[in-house]
Order: sequence, then structure tokens, then C-alpha cells
Amino acid sequence: MTAKLDTTDRKILAELQRDASQSLDEIARLVGSSKTPVWNRIRKMRDAGVIRGQTALLDPDALGLEACFFVLIRTSEHDAAWQQRFLETLNARPEVLEAHRLAGDIDYILKVRVPNARAYDVFYQALIAEVKIHNVTALLSMEEIKATTVLPV
Repeated sequence: MTAKLDTTDRKILAELQRDASQSLDEIARLVGSSKTPVWNRIRKMRDAGVIRGQTALLDPDALGLEACFFVLIRTSEHDAAWQQRFLETLNARPEVLEAHRLAGDIDYILKVRVPNARAYDVFYQALIAEVKIHNVTALLSMEEIKATTVLPV
């Protein structure tokens, strides 16, 4: 269900996405409101699940995680037990940043961040040891052209 947001809510969300460490006073000033109404709106959006959390964005290169692989997975297994095992395996692997179930020829795509190709191979070997997979194709990202966590509000 889509939350009903007005222009002020959207401005607040845009500011929080730009820099969630801003003070309430600063956000209120930027959206043309005062501190208490802004706080109440933020609280309501948290309660409604519009705002899921607050986090720090880290630079993967600064942390030595220079290799980004997109992993395309095809499986011949589609029963609930396999899916549960696959989900548990992915959740246990911190190098998996995203996982999506797809329509079409590819069943799943993973975004995996690791230091290098050798580390990817360690990840790959562990993955196929945990769950039965029909086919895995890994694509190395040569350059990140655009990456954002900012949603269009």
C-alpha cells in the first residue's frame, strides 16, 4: 500500500536522503517548516514504514572491496525447501549486497562486493557447496557509472 505523502513530506524525505545526519532545525529550515511539525512527520513516516532506517554510506574502495560482480543464477530447483536454503545461504554471506528473483531466463541476480577475483572465487565455491545451482554466470563491473540510494520522491 502506497503511503499518502504531501509536498512537505516529500521535501523532508529528499533532505533525509541527501543527508540524514542534518539536525531537525536544519531540515525544518530547508523545507520551510518548524522543528516540531517536521519531527512529527518523520515519526509518522517511520511508523508507516516509509522510513525503514538510518545508516551510513561507506566507500567500498576505501574498505578494499574493489571488485563488484553481478552474478546471474539459473536453477532447476524451485521447491520451497530449496528456496529457503538459498535465502539462508545469501543472508549468511555479507558480500551479497543485493539479491533479486527475476522473470525471464535468469532466475536470480546477485550484487556481490569482494576485494578481488580470488575472493569472488571463494564466495562462488562456498555458494555452490551450500545450494544446488544449475548455472552461474559472473559479470565483473569494470566501472560504476551511477549508484545511488536516493529514491525519486
